[in-house]
Amino acid sequence: MTYEAKNYDHLVGMQGFSEGLLKNHFTLYQGYVNNTNTLYKTLNQLFEEGKTSGPEYGELKRRFGWEWNGMRLHELYFENLGGGGQLNMEGKLGARIRQDYGSYEAWEKDFMATGAIRGIGWAILYQDQASGKLLNMWINEHQQGHPAGCVPLLILDVFEHAFMLDYGLKRPDYIAAFFQNINWQAVEGRLK
Repeated sequence: MTYEAKNYDHLVGMQGFSEGLLKNHFTLYQGYVNNTNTLYKTLNQLFEEGKTSGPEYGELKRRFGWEWNGMRLHELYFENLGGGGQLNMEGKLGARIRQDYGSYEAWEKDFMATGAIRGIGWAILYQDQASGKLLNMWINEHQQGHPAGCVPLLILDVFEHAFMLDYGLKRPDYIAAFFQNINWQAVEGRLK
């Protein structure tokens, strides 16, 4: 199986995101796709050769989660961009946010605070599949810390490559620009 990088060039021109920042980010994403394909091929080869008990196979299996999630999280991130930033408050997601957080404003404040946490990682709005509850979570590394049984709905990349070129150390300004460009229709489409 070979994965193909998706084309997100339609995002170029988005308010608050320079072409240079986006093109660099697309290149980084392409690297995750390439590395996922390389690891997938190498792991399959080692498996077919019966070389699964050595450290090489184990370490590549561990690395695969980093590359795979780097690929998928970037796809989800790019796909929840390019919109007008206005959530339909009468829709399923708007209702669920109000139910779980009391108001959209309370949810947004919590999500922005989550995204502003010091360090590298992701701010992600998840939906717990067992209860339907929405949870704003901080994820440090692509492959670690994802809550079991939860589906990512809204993904905010807060690794430095996502904002430093345009915003320097002003992460809150980047988060504000992100909110102006959320494609809420894509986010709501992920809701179960």
